[in-house]
Amino acid sequence: MSEMGGGVAVITGAGSGIGRALAQAMAAHGMELALADINAANLEQTRSLIGNHVVRTYRVDVSDAAAVEDFAHRVQQDFGRASILVNNAGVALFGTFQELNLAEFDWLFRINFWGVIYGCKFFLPMLLRERQARIVNISSVFGLFGPPGQTAYCSSKFAIRGFSESLREELRGTGVRVTCVHPAGIATRIAENARPGAATRPAEQEEARRLFAKVARITPETAAQIILNGILADKGRVLIGGDAHRIDFFSRLMPSRASALLTSWMSKRREGREQAVAAGAQK
Repeated sequence: MSEMGGGVAVITGAGSGIGRALAQAMAAHGMELALADINAANLEQTRSLIGNHVVRTYRVDVSDAAAVEDFAHRVQQDFGRASILVNNAGVALFGTFQELNLAEFDWLFRINFWGVIYGCKFFLPMLLRERQARIVNISSVFGLFGPPGQTAYCSSKFAIRGFSESLREELRGTGVRVTCVHPAGIATRIAENARPGAATRPAEQEEARRLFAKVARITPETAAQIILNGILADKGRVLIGGDAHRIDFFSRLMPSRASALLTSWMSKRREGREQAVAAGAQK
């Protein structure tokens, strides 16, 4: 996709973070916007930031197939088309596999994975009518390797990656391209809003949030611009951040050992940062 002006972008999870930043960036490129989020108040904040532009907002629970199908019907009625679909809505869940129960696992998967499936299923007919169209599925660096304490989240993000790669090949020869995005630490509220597993300890939850805040250095605006650049360059895969590129390299180089090595590397890097902060505080 070499240009975006004049098209209609459908973005889920547009009430904050990368979704909001993408909405603003795509509006700047002249696209009309169909923005969805489960939080209506946040969605209206996004609308207000975009200003005088063609924007419609929709309160949608992406884990509900009927709700996403209705969303697609409303976009068809309101715009008559869709040229870019960004499946961005997602949640996080703290806890090891032993600490999480099946209901918690199911909750995360219904949003992170099934939300992507529903979006693609119900918007694909519209996208196929376009001369050029794009599906953008947001995975994660946790769709490249599996650290401990992230079994649910990693499972969903690896699933998005596999689905995107297969769908890309199925749609080859049509006008619809598929991009899978793997961001590293983005400074959003996903960790702050993450649901703790019922069996996790409060101290562990706070430690996980604290560690995420230390590594989440990339702004949503920077992430959005990298995604846009990837779309314009017709990339099937977009990595965001130096960590994403390093993780991708080691995952390819040593697939059977990458998770252990990267987990150790991340742990040592956090310890180094904490020691540096402590040393600075003592000066």
